[in-house]
Amino acid sequence: MKLTLTAISIVIALVMFSCRQKGQEPKQQQVQSHEHEHPQQSDHPQQQAGAGVNLRTGVVQEILQTNAYTYLKLKEKDRDYWIAITKREIEAGETVSFAGGLEMKNFESKDLQRTFETIYFVDRISIGEAPAAATEPAASQPSMSTPHRMKPLIEKGEISVEPAEGGITIGDLFANKDSYADKTVVIKGQVTKVNRAIMGRNWVHLQDGTSGSGKFDLTITTKEQVNVGDVITFEGKISLNKDFGAGYAYDVLMEEAKRKTQ
Repeated sequence: MKLTLTAISIVIALVMFSCRQKGQEPKQQQVQSHEHEHPQQSDHPQQQAGAGVNLRTGVVQEILQTNAYTYLKLKEKDRDYWIAITKREIEAGETVSFAGGLEMKNFESKDLQRTFETIYFVDRISIGEAPAAATEPAASQPSMSTPHRMKPLIEKGEISVEPAEGGITIGDLFANKDSYADKTVVIKGQVTKVNRAIMGRNWVHLQDGTSGSGKFDLTITTKEQVNVGDVITFEGKISLNKDFGAGYAYDVLMEEAKRKTQ
């Protein structure tokens, strides 16, 4: 049965709760800058998976490419399974190592028009044999990595966008995030990155040229279809300290945003 967005959210919440309760998963490196803050799911090749505990290794049997993601069927000893990573070039027969990952059951990929009975969303991988000291985790124990070093570095673009009427700037939001927690705000900016159809929504990076508390790139979840370079006004609810697991963690996140016409 295909999972609805609500069902997927419940699965993620249960997995995160289980990991916290058992306290068995060691925290991995802290990732980011979201960015992939957001997913370091990364667009950059040759990321190195952390060695040691919870490292898994498999040989690539099959590759499926979408606009944003690469799906890999791996063979690990006598077991086959699928993982998904941010899109990259890879060849069948290569050995892939990764740590952690978020296990999803009956996950539907709209791009592929296919449902995966089980798939692991992985922050990063390395190519080649796993270090000898690595230990293999139990298949049923997904590791929730702490997201802060795994995402690709977000660069501040040469962008200057005037705030929307009645709206705030991204710099103001980051500088005064506590004041905007759980409130609906309007923000206008330029799209710098889009990750589509992840957990039932699109993940959009927005910049307007301002910054606050050293941050300048706002992540937004939305069902709106946008493209890199678009200048758009979004209205959405601000959430703080959101952690979806598998590298998706945010100090500040605008959720369920809708395009607002001026």
